[in-house]
Amino acid sequence: MTAAAPAVPAAQRRRAVLVHRRTELEELLDRHSTRGQAEFFLRTRGRSLAEVQQAHDCVHEALAAVAARLPEEWACTSVERQDLAAFLFAPEDVVIVVGPDGLVANVAKYLRGQVVIGIDPRPGAERGPLVPCDVGTGGELIDRIADGESPSVSRRTMVRARLDDGQEVTALNEIYLGHASHQSARYRLDWRGRREFQSSSGVIVSTGTGATGWSASLAHDRGGRELPAPAERGLAWFVREAWPSPATGVSMTEGRLGEDEELGLVVSCERLVVFGDGIEDDCCEAVWGQRVRVSVAGSTLALADPPRA
Repeated sequence: MTAAAPAVPAAQRRRAVLVHRRTELEELLDRHSTRGQAEFFLRTRGRSLAEVQQAHDCVHEALAAVAARLPEEWACTSVERQDLAAFLFAPEDVVIVVGPDGLVANVAKYLRGQVVIGIDPRPGAERGPLVPCDVGTGGELIDRIADGESPSVSRRTMVRARLDDGQEVTALNEIYLGHASHQSARYRLDWRGRREFQSSSGVIVSTGTGATGWSASLAHDRGGRELPAPAERGLAWFVREAWPSPATGVSMTEGRLGEDEELGLVVSCERLVVFGDGIEDDCCEAVWGQRVRVSVAGSTLALADPPRA
């Protein structure tokens, strides 16, 4: 679904938020202290420091080029992926993600309708649907927003899990509910008036954006189940490795959720975790007897479409 982004009142000052992640080179130098040691480590794995340096340079050149394109009257700040949970986004922010597809998913859960410009710093190397722009087309979008235009955006559906104590997780790709170490989890599953006690490796609830990730593998293993489209207000869910026993069943292991439907789960073991988009460190915990409800989220990702030629 494509629509125009909402206009920002003139009294509010635009702020560009540049979202990026540490490069492989920066992480290698943190781990190995010197370039020489990092180079030795890479050689033992059949790689060269030159290729890692080139990727590092591409990211920082892209960040510099984007920053240089920003209007002087805009405020500007940057945030690394590991700091997203502590960063406060404002309604008037323009969020510019410079990095791989997954970085857009990482930031999406913290947004409430702000426009996101996804920029691939290495065109052709990691191009994905969530980073459809290069530095040039991303700059054109910035110019148009600065001129007062509302960019065309594709609104991607998100998924939300709510615990009965008020905790909440929102994700762009999928939500996982299960044991923290992916061991057997015990719970009662509620769906469309049916209930079943289960023991499994966890439950995955996916959006259409996540249909190319974890859920794609699960759907493929089950004969190629149909998955929702990215803008579709619906979800797909799968139970991983359900275990049949006298006390647990395997009759409810997959299904779809419409916009107004919920998948319910009541914890029947000491502790389960709920996290989104593979970020296990940013999770909610549910203990014995707690209920979790999973549904289509009210918020969507407003991903700016590349400008037309």
